[in-house]
Amino acid sequence: MKQRFLIIGAGQAGVSAAVTLRHEGFDGEIMLIGAESHLPYERPPLSKDYLLGQKPIDDLFIHNSRFYVENHIQTLLGVKAVRVNPYEKVVELARANCVRPTIAYDKLLIATGVRNRKLRVPGATLEGIYYLRTIEEADAIRQACRSGQRAVLVGMGFIGCEVAASLRQSGIEVVAIEAYKTPLYRVVGEKIGKVFEEIHREHGVRFLFEETIVAFEASQRVQCVVTSSGRRIDCDFVIIGVGVEPVTELVEGSEVQIENGIVVNQYCQTQVPDIYAAGDVANHFHPVVGKKMRVEHWQNAISQGRAAALNMLGRREPYQEVHWFWSDQYKYNVQYAGFPCAWDQLVVRGKLNEHKFTAFYMQEGKVMAVISINRGKDILRTIPLIRAQIPVDPLKLQDEATDLRSLQPRAVHLRRSLNHGGSFSELPSASETEKGQLQP
Repeated sequence: MKQRFLIIGAGQAGVSAAVTLRHEGFDGEIMLIGAESHLPYERPPLSKDYLLGQKPIDDLFIHNSRFYVENHIQTLLGVKAVRVNPYEKVVELARANCVRPTIAYDKLLIATGVRNRKLRVPGATLEGIYYLRTIEEADAIRQACRSGQRAVLVGMGFIGCEVAASLRQSGIEVVAIEAYKTPLYRVVGEKIGKVFEEIHREHGVRFLFEETIVAFEASQRVQCVVTSSGRRIDCDFVIIGVGVEPVTELVEGSEVQIENGIVVNQYCQTQVPDIYAAGDVANHFHPVVGKKMRVEHWQNAISQGRAAALNMLGRREPYQEVHWFWSDQYKYNVQYAGFPCAWDQLVVRGKLNEHKFTAFYMQEGKVMAVISINRGKDILRTIPLIRAQIPVDPLKLQDEATDLRSLQPRAVHLRRSLNHGGSFSELPSASETEKGQLQP
């Protein structure tokens, strides 16, 4: 009998895995289970183009329905997987009219992603309080957006920053409340966080930093937000973005290890045979930096989904991508690559006050992460330095006259020049676009 590979989670990671399995020659049964009723879709536009009404819903879908039929990928959408039984190798489902309450598998990939963390304060269930992760939630926010209205935005991580930009471009007054000193403080630090504060202030966003929410007030629909310092902010609606939590309850009580997500090794494997995890839910061991991390990025979901599929096929290929993501805010394209870390040196290339720069986060002389605004080529050329984990002269990183490619390990030069048909000594000409070209 042919094998059945079951994928729980019909997001970017799950779809990437299913497509990879089929393209790599797996001729067994592939079943993709998703809790949402929509076809699998991309989430990044929800806070940007889709929220602004510039992208239709059909453009969100990763593939159309015909694609799954033609590639013999079965989809069970609007169905929630509630429990995995590793001993019997079955998954229990929850749907009233489902004729198959359990599904057996030969190998299982868990790609359930994350859910929004909820604020639990008085008034948190009032009408007019929104979170953003699904199409339905984006639609609800779009319906609430009318020019001249007042919004309170709770949390200024990357999603919060994108939503703030979209709201301002829609003519909404925005007050942002952030528990830390700056936007993105935990990710980029205070110095770079101040740049994002300047950008948003220039576009009319008002801030309250080092404040939290203690209550929402109204008789039915939210009208006022009360902060930890006692401030009262009148509003027409509220959007909350205070982080996420991995969806792991379907393996709770089993031998699958849960620790800030589902723990997997560099091959995307749990310690339970034939169970793998990928995407936002996976707390994976990364061989480049030698530690575990859980990453909530679009690129990671795609790449790790593919890696998991290859390892489900027995390839034994470690997942060692340098994580990368982008964010669009107003006229600014922000790109970030690397690993979450504590840094002992921040090196800036370009000018912070012009909002066009690249900042390198270094630890013990090595580049651990990099962020840029409107300088995507710098990200592309820094990724090999992060991957190599070699000491780099910070003065050369800072010097605009230094070609970042010249700092890459020699092996990268050889591969690049061979790929471009050149000699061993020459570097390829710059042909990368500012955005979206990730391979060095």
